[in-house]
Amino acid sequence: MNRIGRPRKDSQPVDNRQKIIRATVDLIRRRGAGAVTVRNVCEWAEVSIGTFYHYFRNKDDLTMYFIKDTSWDAIAWDSPLSDIAGRITELYMHLVKRYVELGKDFMKSFYTADNQALSAYMGQVDGGFSDGTVMAFCEQQLNLAMQQGILKAGFDTHEASEDICTVVKGCVFEWCLSQDDIAVDQVMYRILQRYFASAMAGVNRV
Repeated sequence: MNRIGRPRKDSQPVDNRQKIIRATVDLIRRRGAGAVTVRNVCEWAEVSIGTFYHYFRNKDDLTMYFIKDTSWDAIAWDSPLSDIAGRITELYMHLVKRYVELGKDFMKSFYTADNQALSAYMGQVDGGFSDGTVMAFCEQQLNLAMQQGILKAGFDTHEASEDICTVVKGCVFEWCLSQDDIAVDQVMYRILQRYFASAMAGVNRV
């Protein structure tokens, strides 16, 4: 088997990319996020290292696929902006639903401090959220709600976005620990409703 160089002409690009992704999911479920290396993934997927680099820049680029491959601007909202708790719950559920689909075994191994890509995605750069992250989009939605008089003027949308990220992580962690399937969206919505209760302006507009 050819393990270096460009993909062979008879290879199927979509199939090879999916093989790499499936192999990564399997590795994380069986051995934890720390087991994800370029060499391990290639051996598990039975593809060449050259094939890997044809689709992903490095290991972190691959790992980020599971948390960043979402177009926030393309969301068709069910919750009006006036229901800010519902809007933010809906936003984060676009990400959480992917976790749920991958299963608890995957998430228990993925959602750890060893996952540097996840830590980087959920972190900040120079006091701000990186463009394209769910936290950055959350802050945008909160700013819009404040501009429209839904949230009180002067509400710290950046700090709130940090808090919300912590709430979501806690909900996901609770789901991972639970023996039963909990309704993550309902728990998240209930907590966020209470969080925003004191920040809501007197008159809300859609």
